[in-house]
Amino acid sequence: MDFPNLLLLVESAQYLISQIEKHPDYQALDYQPDLTIGDAQTALSYLKCELDSNQPFSINLET
Repeated sequence: MDFPNLLLLVESAQYLISQIEKHPDYQALDYQPDLTIGDAQTALSYLKCELDSNQPFSINLET
């Protein structure tokens, strides 16, 4: 089974969460969960940093 690139999925999730946070319907809710949008953003940021640090370096030299 082919899976999409994990880094791309994380970046997509970060974008979607930011859009949810800005949405007027979300802002109108009296929603106070134990874990917040900010917690989700932080978790995804940590995951992205982990993925970035595990990416092999690619050096393209033009000759």
